Amino acid sequence: MKDKIRKQIKDAADLKLKLLESAGLLENIEKASIAIVKAFRCHHKLLIAGNGGSAADAQHIAAEFVNKFNFDRLGLPAIALTTDTSILTSVGNDSSFQKVFARQVSAIGSEGDILLAISTSGKSYNIVEALKEARENRMLTIGITGASGGTMKDLCDICLVVPSEETPRIQEAQILIEHIICSIVEEELFSRK
Repeated sequence: MKDKIRKQIKDAADLKLKLLESAGLLENIEKASIAIVKAFRCHHKLLIAGNGGSAADAQHIAAEFVNKFNFDRLGLPAIALTTDTSILTSVGNDSSFQKVFARQVSAIGSEGDILLAISTSGKSYNIVEALKEARENRMLTIGITGASGGTMKDLCDICLVVPSEETPRIQEAQILIEHIICSIVEEELFSRK
């Protein structure tokens, strides 16, 4: 059993080293961070969507922006589209599950806002529909995904692709990337005194 534990830790560490060596990914993390900083400076919102573990990430990251990440400061307008069960179930029931995020993007997203879409496969239908709707609303689209980037890759203005096919490893890398973005945004907007 210890060998299995060691292997998983090693696989996770190896993937994080791959992230470190990926110049394109590092550049896109920087671009995404700068875009979010600019949006917040112009009083725009960050909408965040994902399914399953990525839904938990959406809520987690929204909380980091609204409350704080590394230090106390003013709250930032970030909304997890995964949290209102009445909206999710009414849209899912009356329309389709594919529209649960797109409907919210249509209702509360505005030009200049950002949609941060999180999907390990990049193929989640409801995420793809939300990205399409965000483009219709002239929002900037940022995706965090794994493997090849899936359908999301072509729908995102900035796509952060984790170089892995393994869902647990992708999720671990995604939360690292999300935390890096939170840290950069917070430091840029509220230089710690």
